[in-house]
Amino acid sequence: MNEFLKKRIERKLETLADERVYQVLDYIEFLESKYAAKTAGEPSPFQRLAETVEDTLRAGRVSASAIKGTMDVMSAAGRVMNGLAAAGKAVVDQVAPAIEAPKDEPAKGKGPEERKQLPRGRGPA
Repeated sequence: MNEFLKKRIERKLETLADERVYQVLDYIEFLESKYAAKTAGEPSPFQRLAETVEDTLRAGRVSASAIKGTMDVMSAAGRVMNGLAAAGKAVVDQVAPAIEAPKDEPAKGKGPEERKQLPRGRGPA
């Protein structure tokens, strides 16, 4: 689908009430089940959870405004989780090179034969 068509559909959906948008979603899912030429991409685990919650609320006949509020909270939680994941990845990316020692180079420092031997009973001065 081209970007112009996506934007056009998005503009049209924004004018509809939430109840009507859910009807559109139901129709799209119906068309997908009948005529889809390819399978849709897999949602992330969090997206799958959000869709399951949304579908459960819809099946329970919860009002569209309550579903919208719940999904807004889940969306905010998703943004927080994505931020935490990005921050964690950045930390790992910064720390990992310092932890990884080159495997081809011998360990730096003196071997036991190169260390200065101290007489017994005397510590370093």
